[in-house]
Amino acid sequence: MEKGTETRSSGKRAFDVDVAFARLRETMREYPKAGLFQLVDLGYGRPFELLVACILSIRTLDEVMVPAARRLLDVARTPEAVAMLTPEEIEALIRPCIFHTPKSRQIQALSQRIAERHGGEMPCDEAVLLDLPGVGPKCANLALGIGCGLPRIGVDIHVHRVVNRWGIVAAATPEATLAALEKLFPRDLWIETNRLLMPFGKFICTGKLPRCSTCLLLDMCAQVGVTKRR
Repeated sequence: MEKGTETRSSGKRAFDVDVAFARLRETMREYPKAGLFQLVDLGYGRPFELLVACILSIRTLDEVMVPAARRLLDVARTPEAVAMLTPEEIEALIRPCIFHTPKSRQIQALSQRIAERHGGEMPCDEAVLLDLPGVGPKCANLALGIGCGLPRIGVDIHVHRVVNRWGIVAAATPEATLAALEKLFPRDLWIETNRLLMPFGKFICTGKLPRCSTCLLLDMCAQVGVTKRR
């Protein structure tokens, strides 16, 4: 990745990841944290708890996911305890979440798998997580990164959109974006990527009408695909 203050053909400076993250740290202090990081602050920071919360977050706003995750985890916080609940009991606790019926079955099934095969303790092992029912790279990486402290990048829809809009990645899918970012970003920024870019994409670099006029990264952003902005 290019560094420094060189300019692109557009007249903007080359993207500098260190400068970008320094600006993001300052800017995003004023905004709500990403949902999983909110849960950590509330005391729900174990890898299993974050994996469950990530599943709940799929197609669901943090404002809905966080209280739903707390309701479920306040009833059952371990794989063994969740496995003892029926899918119907889980569904009643997470009902406001999108796709609450299939999510309740998935959470019960993966909890049972962990309880039976791993002694009730979810290991910090990528292969194990990806082998669980319905767990994909995003949720596996977020649980491993935030819960286990392993260098992982969690690419959700916001991270995917933001880095492609910046012009540092040109990828059609979150999976392809993940592979690109692992080559572009230093490992000490991997966990922080989702912590900063998720709320940045939600509140500033929005899908429609991004707030380009007040964005501190405008001088480096290629604004790929932006036709209308605030």
